[in-house]
Amino acid sequence: MRYSALSVFLNGLRGNKDWKPAWRQPDPKPHYDVILVGGGGHGLATAYYLAKEHGITDVAVLEKSYIGSGNVGRNTTIIRSNYLLSGNNPFYELSMKLWEGLEQDFNFNAMVSQRGVLNLYHSDGQRDAYTRRGNAMRLYGVDAELLDSAAVRRMLPFLDFDNARFPIQGGLLQRRGGTVRHDAVGWGYARGADRRGVDIIQNCEVTGIRQKDGQVAGVETTRGFIACNKLALAAAGNSSRVAEMAGIRLPIESHVLQAFVSEGLKPFIDGVVTFGAGHFYISQSDKGGLVFGGDIDGYNSYAQRGNLTTVEHVAEAGKAMIPGLSRVRVLRSWGGIMDMSMDGSPIIDRTGLENLYLNAGWCYGGFKATPASGFCFAHLIARGVPHRTAAAFRLDRFARGYLLDEKGQGAQPNLH
Repeated sequence: MRYSALSVFLNGLRGNKDWKPAWRQPDPKPHYDVILVGGGGHGLATAYYLAKEHGITDVAVLEKSYIGSGNVGRNTTIIRSNYLLSGNNPFYELSMKLWEGLEQDFNFNAMVSQRGVLNLYHSDGQRDAYTRRGNAMRLYGVDAELLDSAAVRRMLPFLDFDNARFPIQGGLLQRRGGTVRHDAVGWGYARGADRRGVDIIQNCEVTGIRQKDGQVAGVETTRGFIACNKLALAAAGNSSRVAEMAGIRLPIESHVLQAFVSEGLKPFIDGVVTFGAGHFYISQSDKGGLVFGGDIDGYNSYAQRGNLTTVEHVAEAGKAMIPGLSRVRVLRSWGGIMDMSMDGSPIIDRTGLENLYLNAGWCYGGFKATPASGFCFAHLIARGVPHRTAAAFRLDRFARGYLLDEKGQGAQPNLH
């Protein structure tokens, strides 16, 4: 069923009794051309673009829980393409362009809202760094504006501009950035892939990877063995554990990233704002809740919950930027498992096994990259060569010394 204003009207006349499930609940077949491990945003997007762009529909997406239970439903919904390095900027701009046409493409309301992303700066050195980043963005055809303190004050008068320790001198604005309803992205890609013949198999955990003659033969799951011609891993924070089943040790660590939602408030934050003197970012949802987050928890974990030390740290940074937050009540929090790579940039590449493909190491950038990640990963699986905008995301760059270090923090995952 295609969604439209007419279908909503007609189903309303019929008492909304004729809506069909968004996707099927198939039993796994004994063999697939391609199996994708991980039913999050990246796995579902890859399946969607395999079918749509390459005509490969004999595909299964295996999800150990339910669709939307992982990081695609556990993030702060921000999208942007304000990157500096040549290996990152074109890729995230491709993602932004795909976001801009996504809802029409897969016929699902993902609530794409390009309300703008503003990165604040607090020193001369930070201003120079943002100037450099903005110039790099403009060279790649990406929109960027450097604002002074007066311009930021007109936009966001409630910020603490005169804090003696963190005075706000201005900000770098990308007006095309914004937010997208996170779980709707997963549902939209799932529905779109299903409509093209992809099997989405929930509650099907991969427990082993069977090999034969130097290739992957298939996967052991809680629903039995499933054979395949190609196996693709898109397991987000669990990438290390899944890759270990194939005897591969990845250059990533898993950390928890917490996010928070406040009580509903009247609208006062139009876009997304990030704190330049600490790691804090905030926006306001359509229901009025403030959605915000900060640093990852400082220890390795596979738990989808964090600790109170990080809660305090995030609250302190938020209050330093917006003093009025001290009077706001937080309703709930959640945690996503981040696969932090050594240089803070992702991996989309083949592995040492001829028919095993890897999509991992997304750090903080996983959600915003969802469309481009799926598009480029599908290209790699279908054609066997990297897409030109993802050519820098090679697995062997760590051994070769070609790190893609966007933040200039070195090979220390927790700093990225």
